[in-house]
Amino acid sequence: MQHAELRPSTPIEALPGIGPRTGPAFRHLGIATAGDLLRHFPMRYEHDRGERTVADLTDLCERGESPVGALRVEVASVRHIPRPKPRTEATFEDDTGTVRAVWFNAPWMRQKLHPGARGIIQGQAKLRGKYLELANPKWEPEGPVEAAPRSERLRPIYPASEELLSSQIERAVTAVLAPLMPSVEDPLPAEYRASRALPPLSECYRRMHAPASVDEQREARRRLAFEELLLLQLGVMMKKRQMREGARAPAIAMTEAIDARIRARFPFAFTDEQTRACGEIAADLAGTIPMNRLLQGDVGSGKTAVALYGMLAAVAAGGQAAIVAPTELLAEQHGVSIGRFLAGSDVRVELLTGSLTAAARRAALARLASGESQIAVGTHALLLDGAVFRNLSLAVIDEQHRFGVEQRAAMRSKVAAATGEVPHILVMTATPIPRTLSLTVFGDLDVSVIRSRPAGRQPITTRVVGRDKEADVYKFVRSRIDGGEQCYVVVPAVEESATGLKDAEGTARTLAAGVFAGLRVGVVHGQMDREVREATMDRFRRAELDVLVATVVIEVGVDVPNASIMVVEHADRFGLAQLHQLRGRVGRGTRKSLCVFIGDPITDDATKRLEAIGGTDDGFEIAELDLAIRGPGELFGSRQAGLPPFKVADLSTDLDLLRLARRDAKDWIDRDADLSAPEHRLLRRKLMHSYGGALGLADVA
Repeated sequence: MQHAELRPSTPIEALPGIGPRTGPAFRHLGIATAGDLLRHFPMRYEHDRGERTVADLTDLCERGESPVGALRVEVASVRHIPRPKPRTEATFEDDTGTVRAVWFNAPWMRQKLHPGARGIIQGQAKLRGKYLELANPKWEPEGPVEAAPRSERLRPIYPASEELLSSQIERAVTAVLAPLMPSVEDPLPAEYRASRALPPLSECYRRMHAPASVDEQREARRRLAFEELLLLQLGVMMKKRQMREGARAPAIAMTEAIDARIRARFPFAFTDEQTRACGEIAADLAGTIPMNRLLQGDVGSGKTAVALYGMLAAVAAGGQAAIVAPTELLAEQHGVSIGRFLAGSDVRVELLTGSLTAAARRAALARLASGESQIAVGTHALLLDGAVFRNLSLAVIDEQHRFGVEQRAAMRSKVAAATGEVPHILVMTATPIPRTLSLTVFGDLDVSVIRSRPAGRQPITTRVVGRDKEADVYKFVRSRIDGGEQCYVVVPAVEESATGLKDAEGTARTLAAGVFAGLRVGVVHGQMDREVREATMDRFRRAELDVLVATVVIEVGVDVPNASIMVVEHADRFGLAQLHQLRGRVGRGTRKSLCVFIGDPITDDATKRLEAIGGTDDGFEIAELDLAIRGPGELFGSRQAGLPPFKVADLSTDLDLLRLARRDAKDWIDRDADLSAPEHRLLRRKLMHSYGGALGLADVA
């Protein structure tokens, strides 16, 4: 194949030096085309020093330096020493002298080195007595054709695999980099690039793969990171405008009489922050522009009551409402609490989960389709095509971080056949979204925040202890239970396994036979039949059980005011946000609440998580700490957000770029709402390819 024929769409197997044998190894890394190879950027760079001689390095060492150098040498001798410290020693020679090298715990070097072999050895040199020595240096055998002398450079180190080395990827990139450059299309117009001092895309590829300096590589990375952020912001802004201009939702009027009737359904007065959030939701519902609002609140702040206020407003106006939860347990909990608030009313509530029988599901769907039932509560089963509503006016999606934009789009697609109207959307999360992330995936949402807890909620005392304090913890917990309180014990595993982690069934048996002897101990986990799990939860709610041993199925939505104590086993195995969610199951009544996290962390991150959970009970602070510990890659991934993760941008370091991208994207969409101008054709195409499907963008150009 001639180089001139290479294009970004050229299959990887057709590139120079790859072919059908090596191609699959590239494809396993997600590299299917020449363009994918160009976008497979180095994860770091190593300073490849220019070639020197043994005499050069010896002279520098004698002057007190510890130079790093590359030597072109021949292997003189090799020996392997198995004990007490396993190591491989070798002696190398060039025309000016001899150098020793030693590799510790690297038995594979024995097979790589043979007397007479020639190659390049690179590492940091030191004098041992009068001999020059390199510890754990890199060794590259010489190829069949002697290479030209090596000059100093930044060597790219690529994300690789067992079947494909970084050096093989580097050779493949080197072979196609120059030939591909003429066919690289830049989505950013030249005038815009100049205004933001951004290099052309083809030049950025060259600088990322073969930088002449650190500054060159940084400039290229800045442009590529900015482009990723700009594309996402353009998509978010375009989606927001399309929703405001292209879709129509039913107007739901809120009068003083309806407001009073709805509030009378709740056995408590709303806090000021709940009242403000209800007002913001009511204002959105009153218009025909579809509401797209995020309700953020810490654990136990009363978000569900605010969401139900909006749902009852929709029902009062003759519409239907739905609430979608991530787990059956949370859906069941919502069903119970909504049913309790609506006792004695004419509003019919349907619980739709995956465990319904086919006949029961058909009957429930028929009642929703006819309008006989006004409120639907369920899991993702609600999102399936089979769920048809007569006039869905409001869809509430609980625990936003478990779903994402695709699920929002799925609920929004439930258009009323008679009117063509789409439902208003309210999404809730008890895991507050760090401000940085709220500018990205959730940038199309208006935000309401509830920070304070309802009156009467008790602060939670938190203790973090090691396994050596376990007996003392349970002895103290027993005394509290004997005083009339109830307790959760949370474990990471459902069944006993070789990992040594405590499991639900086994822990319940051990506690019931030991420290909790004579107490009523129940178990719930995700593998139980729904009826059994529901019955057990109900017994715990009615105080017919003293202790509930559970997995993380109780993480969200479970509300038992008398359960004021929680013990979390192997706390170092849980995520920070998850620990905070679990802790939120207590502190819901009037008793002084306690949460004890037992764990012996063995990683830095686990230590930081336990320090963080012990240091604050503010969910907004926890969210920022979680972002700092885990990094945005974990939080902002396709699994969490329904969007492809960034390849280059890093939200922990590129916040300034994100702000600039957001500002520019808004200006751009204000000028050209659909990027339909000829000079924006490439930008629009790249946007649709990257985010069109995930954001549900209408391709109207």
